[in-house]
Amino acid sequence: MRLNIVGGSLAVLIIIGLIVAYSAMFTVHQTRQALLVRLGEPVRVVTQPGLHYKIPLIDSVIHIDKRILDLENPSQELIASDQKRLVVDAFARYKITDPLKFYQSVGNIDAANSRLSTLLNGSLRRVLGESSFQALVRDERAQLMSRIREQVDREAANFGIEVVDVRIRRADLPEQNSQAVYQRMQTERQREAAEFRAQGSQRSQEIRARADRDVTVLIAEATAKAEQIRGEGDAERNRIFANAFGRDPEFFIFYRSMQAYEAGLKHEDTRFMLKPDSEFFRFFSTSTGKPREGTPQ
Repeated sequence: MRLNIVGGSLAVLIIIGLIVAYSAMFTVHQTRQALLVRLGEPVRVVTQPGLHYKIPLIDSVIHIDKRILDLENPSQELIASDQKRLVVDAFARYKITDPLKFYQSVGNIDAANSRLSTLLNGSLRRVLGESSFQALVRDERAQLMSRIREQVDREAANFGIEVVDVRIRRADLPEQNSQAVYQRMQTERQREAAEFRAQGSQRSQEIRARADRDVTVLIAEATAKAEQIRGEGDAERNRIFANAFGRDPEFFIFYRSMQAYEAGLKHEDTRFMLKPDSEFFRFFSTSTGKPREGTPQ
């Protein structure tokens, strides 16, 4: 009976010892760091991953993420130095570098995000309020984000946090302002298009006028050349006629009479009131154009 009681008590003690030993161990994952708290007071920080020990029932372990965390900041409206209202959407990335200070100042991730969001909004208003819309959108965007990160990082160091990066995802005018800008841009483009069309029309008219002038000059030159050639041809023809008349006057008279008949006796377009023995028709009576014998001259 005594052996049973002793064996049972020993088994209970062994189980209790195992439970105590198990509760004295804790594991730190490679993506986390641990803060050991004894009766509500921080004792030490464990950053090395693996198996570690604590005092059972007295010490408690708070695990803190040591990866880079994201802070999504809601869009906010602010005024730039050139008095333009902007809607800015930004986000930040940070990591916890001092778990003890982090636990003592903010306690957990949600509280840290809330405090960092306030710091980020304040830094955005300070930095962007000193810059113009053009500098933010085009010229100095990277430098402005670097200044914001430095300011937030300097203030977040009080929470045991290091701000790794701050990015401005979007920086636009409010919707009503955007519509006015788009309308102004559209009007400006329409004005430029109308100016380009007017310049094109003027250029077209200049080219067309120059082409018409060139055509007129070419036609005039061609006409002058044609008249010159025609005159030279007529002169050559007259010379040939003159030579022919000198060589055979009778044939020349006959040839010229035939040309006169051809020009004067057109089909359905000729009316003559002449005597048959008229000089004009003398080649109709004889082939030589001389009157027959016995015919009055």
